[in-house]
Amino acid sequence: QLQLAESGGGLVQAGGSLRLSCAASGGTFSTNTMGWFRQAPGKERDFVALITWLGSRTYYADSVKGRFTISKDSAKNTGYLQMNSLNPEDTAVYYCAASTVLSITTNRNNYNYWGQGTQVTVSS
Repeated sequence: QLQLAESGGGLVQAGGSLRLSCAASGGTFSTNTMGWFRQAPGKERDFVALITWLGSRTYYADSVKGRFTISKDSAKNTGYLQMNSLNPEDTAVYYCAASTVLSITTNRNNYNYWGQGTQVTVSS
């Protein structure tokens, strides 16, 4: 059973940067898509970015395009989310997830495996 663990969250001032990591264990991302989602208090869990493990195709939510970069290290079975130019609206719990759906999907319901989440707080 694939297990995911995020790390790298924290408190940062507006304009700052953070890099989140998502380590897989008990399996590999293999042919999956790895995605990042975020959930602010009282809001739904929203798509942020994804990368296909084969081919490294990427896709971003409009709200983070140009500021966030998703990447992976296949040898380490780990994915990353580099977040730059952070603003208070980026404050949320960030989750990594893996999908076995063959097509690229931003729908959280198509992601089978989830990490426990890591808190990102951006102060103004």
